[in-house]
Amino acid sequence: MKRARRLDPRLAVLIGACLAIAARAGAEDVAIVGATLIDGNGGPPMPYSIILVQDGRIAAVGAHGEVAIPAGATRIDAKGRWVVPGLIDTNVHLSLYGGQRDRYETLAKYWPRENEIVLEAAQIDLTYGVTTVRDSYGFLVPLTQVRDAIAAGKATGARILAAGNIVGWGGPYSVSFALAPQRDVTRFQAEVDDAMAQDAGETLADMTPEELRVAIDAYLDKGPDFLKYGGTSHFDEPTFIGFSPAAQQVMVEETHKRGRAVDTHSTTIEGLRISILAGIDVIQHPEVLSPREMPDDLARLIAERKVVCSMLVSTMTGDAWQKHLKDRAEAEKKLADATKKQPPPQTLYAERKRAQDLGTDVETRRANAVKLIKAGCVVTVGTDSYWAAAPEFQIDPKPVWQSHGVGTVMAIEGLVELGMTPAQAITAGTRNGAIACRRLDDLGTVETGKIADLVILDADPLADIHNLRKLHAVMQGGKLVDLARLPERRVLSTPPAPEPAAGR
Repeated sequence: MKRARRLDPRLAVLIGACLAIAARAGAEDVAIVGATLIDGNGGPPMPYSIILVQDGRIAAVGAHGEVAIPAGATRIDAKGRWVVPGLIDTNVHLSLYGGQRDRYETLAKYWPRENEIVLEAAQIDLTYGVTTVRDSYGFLVPLTQVRDAIAAGKATGARILAAGNIVGWGGPYSVSFALAPQRDVTRFQAEVDDAMAQDAGETLADMTPEELRVAIDAYLDKGPDFLKYGGTSHFDEPTFIGFSPAAQQVMVEETHKRGRAVDTHSTTIEGLRISILAGIDVIQHPEVLSPREMPDDLARLIAERKVVCSMLVSTMTGDAWQKHLKDRAEAEKKLADATKKQPPPQTLYAERKRAQDLGTDVETRRANAVKLIKAGCVVTVGTDSYWAAAPEFQIDPKPVWQSHGVGTVMAIEGLVELGMTPAQAITAGTRNGAIACRRLDDLGTVETGKIADLVILDADPLADIHNLRKLHAVMQGGKLVDLARLPERRVLSTPPAPEPAAGR
């Protein structure tokens, strides 16, 4: 597996010098000079650009000779390099929220360190050029505390927008999230569930629309940046619709009154249709309609309403897709050998088991993703990146494509595999992400007036999208990030192994 390149020690010295200069000069102008600019809007690149940064924002951008560089400005020589906007991941999980297998012991041990864990994940994201993330399911209190610390400049990490709980579901040990029998839940697990739900869990499914309106207002008062609700159940086959059309419309209305976006997890055809008609802004993993392929009319509806599609691209492309092909070939051989000995029973369970063994859902999801892209939908990358068990408790290694930071880069690469051009994939991972954040005025493109979130690359990502891994430097909010220091404190992560020889 080809991992993102770590910071060159020589570059660390250069960045340190630039930071020292800026500290002495106060709010000094910074000019990035000579790079080929890919601004995130999808247009042609601008060779030998000049990007002038003042007070954390882009003061001017243009070709050589079009932008006057103030006397005394710090110049960053980027000749022979490329600049893209800071990357945005629209579906991450920064907090550790446990699980039924090897993550239970990890959560019990590290529960008091959730703030450190959230910050650690946000810092790892930043080391791959991911400057903004949307956390769509996690513990609201540590998420908002770390979010506010980063926003205030008291901590370094990817900019965080957090939803907290998925409204209508309980925590990681609830019936609605994990089909956990409640008679077996421990005191600790019950407390974890309540900490996740924040009074916006399973009980909301029993409310009338007007009662729900009050409950949603109370939850929004706690400070989530956007709302995500369970339009259907978390589990599938069978998948159940979570809220009535009227209830979903109430949740959308109350959230829009606050100027915040609404996401849904809706994983059946009609469940998703109800959520779209309710007026949602973002669909998390819209390609997941297991076990069905998406009807053409539903894809058209999503495109017409400009609902943002946050796709789990990295789980069905690249290394994940190659693993699927290998696993499927092995499963087909085993099934063929077993059938020769004894024909399988023709039951629904047997059909579902066969589909699971063959990984049919991955192929269906991939077909749905291609359909959404061809329909002209607004697509972003959402990795569902999460924390696995701590090294001392780990049973199975976590797939790298759902790791913080590198998973986002792999997802953008995967969009090209699904049919996008490299320019379109970069736009999906930058500008479209800003649309999902409702922050396009500030983020997502390299334009005058926007926050200076910039990624400098050593090679052209339009020639080969995998060149997004050839990271040279990252600027967030007008400040160069000292990548060599991040993460500042490792709690659950381990230092990456040396990068292997080039190859995919």
